[in-house]
Amino acid sequence: MTESNGSAAPQRYEEMPDWEKRFRAPRVSLPDWAEDAPDRSLFVSNATGTYELYAWDRSTGEQRQVTNRANGTTDGVLSPDGAWIWWFDDKDGDEFGVWRRQPFAGGEDELATPGLDPSYPAGLALGRDGRTAVVGRSTDEDGTTIHVARFAEAPVELYRHRESAGVGDLSHDGTLIAIEHTEHGDAMHSALRVLRPDGTTVAELDDTEGGTRELGLEVLGFAPVDGDTRLLIGHQRRGRWEPMVWDVATDERTDLALDLPGDVGAEWYPDGSGLLVSHSFEARGELFRYDLASRELVRVPTPPGTVSSATARPDGSVEYLWSSAAEPPTVRSTTGEPVLDPPGMKSPGSVPVEDVWVEGPGGRIHALVQKPAGATGPLPTVFDIHGGPTWHDSDSFAAGPAAWIDHGYAVVRVNYRGSTGYGRDWTDALKHRVGLIELEDIAAVREWAVTSGLADPDRLILTGGSWGGYLTLLGLGTQPEAWAMGIAAVPVADYVAAYDDEMEALKAMDRTLLGGTPEEVPDRFKASSPLTYVDDVKAPVYISAGVNDPRCPIRQIDNYVTRLESRGAPHEVYRYDAGHGSLVVDERIKQVALELAFAKKHLH
Repeated sequence: MTESNGSAAPQRYEEMPDWEKRFRAPRVSLPDWAEDAPDRSLFVSNATGTYELYAWDRSTGEQRQVTNRANGTTDGVLSPDGAWIWWFDDKDGDEFGVWRRQPFAGGEDELATPGLDPSYPAGLALGRDGRTAVVGRSTDEDGTTIHVARFAEAPVELYRHRESAGVGDLSHDGTLIAIEHTEHGDAMHSALRVLRPDGTTVAELDDTEGGTRELGLEVLGFAPVDGDTRLLIGHQRRGRWEPMVWDVATDERTDLALDLPGDVGAEWYPDGSGLLVSHSFEARGELFRYDLASRELVRVPTPPGTVSSATARPDGSVEYLWSSAAEPPTVRSTTGEPVLDPPGMKSPGSVPVEDVWVEGPGGRIHALVQKPAGATGPLPTVFDIHGGPTWHDSDSFAAGPAAWIDHGYAVVRVNYRGSTGYGRDWTDALKHRVGLIELEDIAAVREWAVTSGLADPDRLILTGGSWGGYLTLLGLGTQPEAWAMGIAAVPVADYVAAYDDEMEALKAMDRTLLGGTPEEVPDRFKASSPLTYVDDVKAPVYISAGVNDPRCPIRQIDNYVTRLESRGAPHEVYRYDAGHGSLVVDERIKQVALELAFAKKHLH
């Protein structure tokens, strides 16, 4: 058994292999800016070797590191007046903690919401008055609670329910609060409620009414204008995510009905006259401006690839974070001027992605394929399975797959049933036969990879993190002849024990996916648990896990490992002092190096 023993020794950049440079190269997130002080911005960067929050004053160019914690910090919010930076303080990645705040210019941190005990976060909205916050909290004891906290006053409870919920947004003038809730018991499809700060209800919107529970809603934001009661929301009424404007005072609903395939999201332009529309289709992303008066949709020029986040600035320009499988991420602007280019070494690129469509038991499956330049098959092939499960792989830059390609492997990523971006029915298809449905799609793509000549059937690796790690362990047990080895990061390994130990919001999701608790539907939990099939596993297994992980807790992983040990099955386990993954660059590099070494040792 391997245990974490600290960071890897530093090396000169020029001596590093490209795969390591991709992790070490400084990166930045898309800067968030203060609504009433747009020169003040907040972003995340790994410049010091750990992902932390940074303040950026655009008027002077000054940048300042805000947080400095051993295991990193990425959850931060800039107050609308730009005076404060709020950040979430948990313990070594356990996601259970409190909000603290620090002056934008620097100074001591202070407890942002005195009177509220530590919890899992369930959303945060800050008022423009500089003293009001709407704070969502989740605990095993209380379920979800939402409080209105005002400076120097005791927090007031606004909402409480056993099922999962969260803060959506606070209106521009602070008189309306939008929340997403799942009081109907379906954690995959939220309903909306708009409240006044005193807790009285203004409006309700519930597309799950009538018992169908198949349509979800999401809060995208109130109009950025005082007295404006329009709320931008996302809905699934035509089988995919689309934006709609809902006036919560009059109940008037403006359906935009944009003629775009795939999922569509949006946010307001700063003056409220239009929407910045984000469009995701077949693993690519693009942007549009939608004028609410003329109903005209105009494309915002971006290169082919993936726009992972975007924001409209007060001058009408758009800033966005872009990458492709071949090109590392950069923050760009429609002005053509550079936005935020981190100093230091630049990340090497990788190879482009190829699209593959495979007929599967539930419909056409989209897979993304990369292989070393000039290589011909059959190749040792890594099936790198995404997490979520409600997520999808895209034509975007990823250092992990690029490392495998550098070492001579082909990489296949599968957007199985359960993935987003291919319509509501595709996302919702995995219910009740959880894990098994996704693996049917992965098996269909595996068959294509072998018969097409891409993949060597004797050198196939199944790997993934989080839900992808879960599918890796489940696949090794249910498809034991298909895989030469498995590499699972922060996985679900024992579904019943995971349910007992995980955070309350994930328990609600599991009840939705499987149709009940382990006591109510024991056969479904058993059928979907990797522990059920552990004695059928033939391939070597590598598992990495964070000892503080609240999503895939360590006890259930230990249960699985104990079963492997009891029969002498080949395996290695690496435990590290963090939560659901690591924000420390050295730690991440160490994990990838261990995975590559395990593959080299066992794949022959």
